[in-house]
Amino acid sequence: MPVIDVARLAVTKLSARLVAGVAAAIVHVSMVLVIAWTAPAAAAADWSQARPVTVVASEYQFSPDKLTFKRGVAYRLHIENHGKELHEFHAPAFFKAVELADPAVLNADRTEILIHPGEAKDLTFVAKKAGRYRLICSDHDWAGMTGAITVK
Repeated sequence: MPVIDVARLAVTKLSARLVAGVAAAIVHVSMVLVIAWTAPAAAAADWSQARPVTVVASEYQFSPDKLTFKRGVAYRLHIENHGKELHEFHAPAFFKAVELADPAVLNADRTEILIHPGEAKDLTFVAKKAGRYRLICSDHDWAGMTGAITVK
């Protein structure tokens, strides 16, 4: 076999391998795209099914002062101020770890909920990150108005 024929045969075999490799890569990418397009999207929270939890703020306590939530479950946290002073439900780390139905309930810094005397506010959320979070009333933590939020 002449040298030129051997070279052509080698190039032909190399080209065939290269084409097969490219074809396999295209099939793989196509399968990934099809799976991505047909996979169900992450389920949006069903806010209408939110579990109610009530917290009462008064001088100088939260009741209850320990809250436990399950990750992935929608809750409606109803906070009532039965006191004579403004109270804050201050839990910045917790608010960063949840998906909120209406972020406008929080202050501009998204660190707390302000509740005036006689007022009530609702925070509807889904906890996304497990952990233990500190809860305080910014103005009255010195008096023991603190609590804890646990997400399991």
